[in-house]
Amino acid sequence: MLTAALIGNPNVGKTTLFNTLTGSNYKVGNWAGVTVEKKEGFLNKNIKIVDLPGIYAMDTYSNEEKVAKTFLETEDVDVILNIVDASNLSRNLYLTTELERFNKPIVLLLNMMDIAKEKGINYDLKKLEANLGLPIIPISATNTKTLDKVIEFLESKNLSKLTISSKYYFASEAEAYNYIDNTLKASTISEGRSDSDKWSKILDSIVLNRFLAFPIFFLLLFLIFKFTFSWVGQPLSDLLGNLMDNYLTPYLSKELSNTSPWFSSLIIDGIISGVGQVIVFFPVILCLFLGISALEDSGYMARTAFIMDKLMRSMGLSGKAFIPFIIGFGCSVPAVMSSRTLESDKDRKLSALLVPFISCNARLPVYTLFASVFFFGYETEIIFSLYLLGIFVAFLMGILLSKTSFRNDDEPLVIEIPRYQIPNIKNLCRNTLDKASGFIKKAGTLIFSMSVLIWVLSSFNFTGYISNDNINNSFLAHIGKFISPIFAPLGFGDWQSSVSLITGVMAKEVILGTMGVIYGSGQSLSSVLPSHFTTISAYSFLVFVLLYTPCISVIGAMKKEFGGKFAAFSVVFQFVVAWIASFIIFNIGSAIF
Repeated sequence: MLTAALIGNPNVGKTTLFNTLTGSNYKVGNWAGVTVEKKEGFLNKNIKIVDLPGIYAMDTYSNEEKVAKTFLETEDVDVILNIVDASNLSRNLYLTTELERFNKPIVLLLNMMDIAKEKGINYDLKKLEANLGLPIIPISATNTKTLDKVIEFLESKNLSKLTISSKYYFASEAEAYNYIDNTLKASTISEGRSDSDKWSKILDSIVLNRFLAFPIFFLLLFLIFKFTFSWVGQPLSDLLGNLMDNYLTPYLSKELSNTSPWFSSLIIDGIISGVGQVIVFFPVILCLFLGISALEDSGYMARTAFIMDKLMRSMGLSGKAFIPFIIGFGCSVPAVMSSRTLESDKDRKLSALLVPFISCNARLPVYTLFASVFFFGYETEIIFSLYLLGIFVAFLMGILLSKTSFRNDDEPLVIEIPRYQIPNIKNLCRNTLDKASGFIKKAGTLIFSMSVLIWVLSSFNFTGYISNDNINNSFLAHIGKFISPIFAPLGFGDWQSSVSLITGVMAKEVILGTMGVIYGSGQSLSSVLPSHFTTISAYSFLVFVLLYTPCISVIGAMKKEFGGKFAAFSVVFQFVVAWIASFIIFNIGSAIF
């Protein structure tokens, strides 16, 4: 078995190359003792490829660097595949010089040659190969045809031609970079700047300006919300809801009129009212993902970490911790898992604890419905205020925790700033659909199952099946009445909303599914909710949904990353914060209005 270690700086195409070489033939886990992702894959049954974490140096400053160094020192590695960015070799080659110390054959994979040419940078590859003393294979990680030489080299297993050089020994970092600069000057045919670099500098002078950065950031978020809730997403959602309420439900009610009452109720009040109340918001989810994916692909998202660095340090985190917060707008599970890329244990735990306060897409259906019912004409502003409130609470709790339980030294910000680019339509649509498909899968499995379970609990008691008229005597009603006093001071103390919040721990979309089953009876929630909530209590309810205990998947991710005690603490902590925030808002709102 030939073992090849794939290593390089962050954002040089390493993961793309690994996925292309191994296809689906790989497994993912954690390195022993640290929450750093471990990937091992196979080109074929005789060649194993290990994807080491993206790092800049071997200083053992971060867990990623420790993992890479330990693996190269202790494991039987036959060859190091060092992938570098051809458009930024002066920085990438520093890691290459440090890899020499491990006395392993090294092959330099020169990626992103097309970007280097766009910048006006051209290398004499034969001279560069001779000057570095390393074999070079130019590739494009996204183009499988250019990888044939890499595959051919690995399959040949001919390592005898690879020399193990120890000439790269430098007394200081400055000496190493001086050597790299001289080597590149001797090997570069032309070095220029493209128009894209010129425009990147102009754009950066605007979006990173200390006076304009925050207004531009919040303006972009507001435009995404407008696109989602006013211009495209919500109108499509309303259309889908009308089709369901005016055509599908009446049609099924008519077709099932001759069946047994319990079966008709299961389909109409259970499945259609439960799953349907969530599915109608799919266009909203799709539009939000499209907007966020566009910002990611444009290169702007990484710059937000730089923008936020000073602000994040007020809560004891580096600007890099803002990346999990951004991911949290989509889903808290990958956001919690992405915290493993942060350098210190304090940063990882604190960011994972605060990420659930950032509103994920699963809460959107609840926001959208309540905003359209109780705040008609101001839906965008109300939903935007919830997102801002989540960010505010996360920062407030971060400041509090960093001064008490998570006191430690700050870590410096080290982050790759990608070039600006116009998002590729094909990739943008694919990424959006990939993210949105999780919503559909959840609706078809978890939400469906919970809707049926809620229907059973709301339609039966110890005497057997009961009609919706007697729902107050159901199993579900007894459960709700037992816990409802907890929520009474918040303005929504009826058993129906209490039960909805409890089932929402399974998945936040289930809140509407539960309400659809409980309040259903062939009626839309839009017509039923005003009899159970006031404007103030509705907003208090939304605040609680925003901040309270995350779904079971997030709790599971917490347990996997940081242990059971930390996960249990997060459950209690977020519930208490949500209760206090809702209590304040409801009581102040009631006193004013």
